[in-house]
Amino acid sequence: MILDVAYGDGPDETVDMFFPAGPRQNLPVHLFVHGGYWRMFSKRDYSCIANTITLAGAIAVIVDYSLMPGQRMEVLVDQVVRAKEWVVQHIASYGGDPLRLSVSGHSAGAHLATFTFEESEKGSRVQGAFLLGGLYDLAPLQQSFLQREIALTEDEVSRFTPLFRRHRADCRVLVAVGQDETRPFHDQSDAFINHVAAQGLSATRNKITGRNHMNSVRDLGVAGSETGDLLISFINSGA
Repeated sequence: MILDVAYGDGPDETVDMFFPAGPRQNLPVHLFVHGGYWRMFSKRDYSCIANTITLAGAIAVIVDYSLMPGQRMEVLVDQVVRAKEWVVQHIASYGGDPLRLSVSGHSAGAHLATFTFEESEKGSRVQGAFLLGGLYDLAPLQQSFLQREIALTEDEVSRFTPLFRRHRADCRVLVAVGQDETRPFHDQSDAFINHVAAQGLSATRNKITGRNHMNSVRDLGVAGSETGDLLISFINSGA
């Protein structure tokens, strides 16, 4: 592994990289964006997900970004997109193939990951996106406990709701949600699947048996679990 590699100038703008065993040449690359409702956790809390990514034979790139309310949503989105661009430009020097890039994210991380394969991202090179327990409509959050903590503005809801955005038709998308998630997570997953499918993306949905919002993301790093094996299969299907 190589820790704290800078993709920008800010103190939070770093990635951790983990490598599979063996020669490093033209390996597939998988970038993971952590959740935490945009206001908690860091890349170090999610290093375990490199277990399954490297088992799939890919380089794992775990992204850090700034947190709300210290920074606004615009900054977080920009950081994740720039992290992806750093990977595209530099991963070859670490043995990765930028043409074999996929992304994943959980919860708020799934939300942020959607901006890496937007239609406006010319030459985005993201071949596939695995989105787990994601948030794709920000408006309901203004009536939730989160509003006291991150104070989403109307402008942020309008600009950064993935259901209002256009995405690249050449990116395949898998939207997963735990069977035991609360109803809004299922509803938002259904809405996003319909949204990207209408834009021409290859989009599938997976309901993970007996899993909720937290143990589903833990399982991302556990080979042999339904979620972990789903991630390995997803990476391999694009490799």
